[in-house]
Amino acid sequence: MDNKDKLLKYAIYYLSKYSSSKKNLEFILKKKIRRLSDEKQIRFQLYNDIQPIIEKLENLNIINDKLFVESKLQSLQYQAKSKNYIKRYLLQKGINKELIEEEISLFYKNNKNLEKENAFKFAKKRNLLDNDNDYQKKLSKMARAGFSYDIAKEILK
Repeated sequence: MDNKDKLLKYAIYYLSKYSSSKKNLEFILKKKIRRLSDEKQIRFQLYNDIQPIIEKLENLNIINDKLFVESKLQSLQYQAKSKNYIKRYLLQKGINKELIEEEISLFYKNNKNLEKENAFKFAKKRNLLDNDNDYQKKLSKMARAGFSYDIAKEILK
Protein backbone atom coordinates (compact mmCIF):
# COMPACT_ATOMS: atom_id res chain seq x y z
CA MET A 1 0.00 0.00 0.00
CA ASP A 2 1.52 3.30 -1.04
CA ASN A 3 1.40 6.50 1.00
CA LYS A 4 -1.46 8.04 -1.00
CA ASP A 5 -3.69 5.06 -0.20
CA LYS A 6 -2.66 5.29 3.46
CA LEU A 7 -3.62 8.94 3.46
CA LEU A 8 -7.03 8.23 1.92
CA LYS A 9 -7.63 5.39 4.37
CA TYR A 10 -6.67 7.66 7.28
CA ALA A 11 -9.00 10.42 6.02
CA ILE A 12 -11.92 7.97 5.86
CA TYR A 13 -11.02 6.60 9.29
CA TYR A 14 -10.87 10.13 10.74
CA LEU A 15 -14.21 11.09 9.19
CA SER A 16 -15.83 7.94 10.55
CA LYS A 17 -14.99 9.13 14.06
CA TYR A 18 -15.30 12.92 13.79
CA SER A 19 -17.24 15.36 11.68
CA SER A 20 -14.96 17.79 9.92
CA SER A 21 -14.82 20.62 7.43
CA LYS A 22 -12.66 20.46 4.31
CA LYS A 23 -10.06 22.88 5.70
CA ASN A 24 -9.88 21.06 9.01
CA LEU A 25 -9.44 17.72 7.23
CA GLU A 26 -6.65 19.26 5.16
CA PHE A 27 -4.94 20.38 8.38
CA ILE A 28 -5.33 16.90 9.91
CA LEU A 29 -3.91 15.22 6.80
CA LYS A 30 -0.91 17.58 6.78
CA LYS A 31 -0.20 16.60 10.38
CA LYS A 32 -0.43 12.94 9.38
CA ILE A 33 2.00 13.48 6.49
CA ARG A 34 4.55 15.01 8.84
CA ARG A 35 4.36 11.90 11.01
CA LEU A 36 4.36 9.57 8.00
CA SER A 37 7.62 10.56 6.31
CA ASP A 38 10.83 12.46 6.97
CA GLU A 39 11.82 12.86 3.32
CA LYS A 40 10.91 16.24 1.85
CA GLN A 41 10.27 14.84 -1.62
CA ILE A 42 7.73 12.30 -0.36
CA ARG A 43 6.06 14.94 1.82
CA PHE A 44 5.80 17.33 -1.11
CA GLN A 45 4.15 14.65 -3.25
CA LEU A 46 1.72 13.79 -0.44
CA TYR A 47 0.85 17.46 0.11
CA ASN A 48 -0.10 17.62 -3.57
CA ASP A 49 -2.31 14.54 -3.09
CA ILE A 50 -4.39 16.13 -0.33
CA GLN A 51 -6.65 18.20 -2.61
CA PRO A 52 -7.63 15.27 -4.89
CA ILE A 53 -8.39 13.18 -1.81
CA ILE A 54 -10.65 15.89 -0.37
CA GLU A 55 -12.39 16.33 -3.74
CA LYS A 56 -12.94 12.58 -3.99
CA LEU A 57 -14.45 12.49 -0.50
CA GLU A 58 -16.62 15.48 -1.34
CA ASN A 59 -17.88 13.83 -4.56
CA LEU A 60 -18.76 10.73 -2.55
CA ASN A 61 -20.60 13.04 -0.12
CA ILE A 62 -18.52 11.83 2.79
CA ILE A 63 -17.47 15.37 3.63
CA ASN A 64 -19.85 18.30 3.28
CA ASP A 65 -19.26 21.76 4.76
CA LYS A 66 -22.95 22.71 4.68
CA LEU A 67 -23.96 19.64 6.71
CA PHE A 68 -21.03 20.25 9.05
CA VAL A 69 -22.21 23.82 9.71
CA GLU A 70 -25.79 22.68 10.30
CA SER A 71 -24.78 19.98 12.77
CA LYS A 72 -22.36 22.27 14.64
CA LEU A 73 -25.00 25.00 14.82
CA GLN A 74 -27.41 22.55 16.37
CA SER A 75 -24.94 21.12 18.90
CA LEU A 76 -23.38 24.46 19.92
CA GLN A 77 -26.80 26.03 20.31
CA TYR A 78 -27.77 23.11 22.55
CA GLN A 79 -24.70 23.91 24.68
CA ALA A 80 -26.04 27.48 25.14
CA LYS A 81 -23.30 29.11 23.07
CA SER A 82 -23.77 32.59 21.70
CA LYS A 83 -24.11 33.50 18.04
CA ASN A 84 -20.69 35.20 18.11
CA TYR A 85 -19.05 32.14 19.67
CA ILE A 86 -20.55 29.91 16.98
CA LYS A 87 -19.29 32.22 14.21
CA ARG A 88 -15.77 32.25 15.66
CA TYR A 89 -15.74 28.49 16.07
CA LEU A 90 -16.83 27.84 12.49
CA LEU A 91 -14.33 30.36 11.12
CA GLN A 92 -11.58 28.53 13.03
CA LYS A 93 -12.62 25.31 11.35
CA GLY A 94 -12.11 26.94 7.95
CA ILE A 95 -15.71 27.38 6.87
CA ASN A 96 -16.53 30.02 4.27
CA LYS A 97 -17.79 33.23 5.92
CA GLU A 98 -20.74 33.58 3.52
CA LEU A 99 -21.90 30.04 4.29
CA ILE A 100 -21.67 30.75 8.03
CA GLU A 101 -23.69 33.95 7.74
CA GLU A 102 -26.31 32.27 5.56
CA GLU A 103 -26.79 29.26 7.83
CA ILE A 104 -26.82 31.29 11.06
CA SER A 105 -29.37 33.74 9.68
CA LEU A 106 -31.60 30.84 8.58
CA PHE A 107 -31.22 29.12 11.94
CA TYR A 108 -31.96 32.22 14.01
CA LYS A 109 -34.77 33.30 11.66
CA ASN A 110 -36.69 30.17 12.65
CA ASN A 111 -35.90 30.68 16.35
CA LYS A 112 -36.40 34.36 17.20
CA ASN A 113 -35.59 34.45 20.94
CA LEU A 114 -32.88 31.84 20.82
CA GLU A 115 -30.02 34.20 21.70
CA LYS A 116 -31.83 35.34 24.88
CA GLU A 117 -32.67 31.75 25.79
CA ASN A 118 -29.03 30.73 25.35
CA ALA A 119 -27.86 33.69 27.44
CA PHE A 120 -30.29 32.69 30.19
CA LYS A 121 -29.13 29.05 30.06
CA PHE A 122 -25.50 30.21 30.16
CA ALA A 123 -26.14 32.48 33.14
CA LYS A 124 -28.02 29.74 34.96
CA LYS A 125 -25.32 27.17 34.24
CA ARG A 126 -22.58 29.52 35.55
CA ASN A 127 -24.62 30.62 38.59
CA LEU A 128 -24.70 34.23 37.41
CA LEU A 129 -28.33 34.78 38.37
CA ASP A 130 -27.58 35.09 42.09
CA ASN A 131 -27.99 38.65 43.38
CA ASP A 132 -24.44 39.35 44.49
CA ASN A 133 -22.52 42.61 44.26
CA ASP A 134 -20.09 41.57 41.50
CA TYR A 135 -22.36 42.63 38.65
CA GLN A 136 -19.41 43.80 36.52
CA LYS A 137 -17.73 40.39 36.77
CA LYS A 138 -20.92 38.65 35.68
CA LEU A 139 -21.31 41.08 32.80
CA SER A 140 -17.70 40.38 31.80
CA LYS A 141 -18.29 36.62 31.80
CA MET A 142 -21.29 37.04 29.55
CA ALA A 143 -19.31 39.30 27.20
CA ARG A 144 -16.42 36.84 26.98
CA ALA A 145 -18.94 34.13 26.11
CA GLY A 146 -19.97 36.27 23.12
CA PHE A 147 -23.31 37.64 24.28
CA SER A 148 -24.11 41.27 23.50
CA TYR A 149 -24.12 43.90 26.23
CA ASP A 150 -27.87 44.51 25.94
CA ILE A 151 -28.76 40.84 26.23
CA ALA A 152 -26.36 40.30 29.14
CA LYS A 153 -27.74 43.32 30.97
CA GLU A 154 -31.30 42.15 30.42
CA ILE A 155 -30.57 38.63 31.69
CA LEU A 156 -28.63 39.70 34.78
CA LYS A 157 -31.29 42.13 36.07
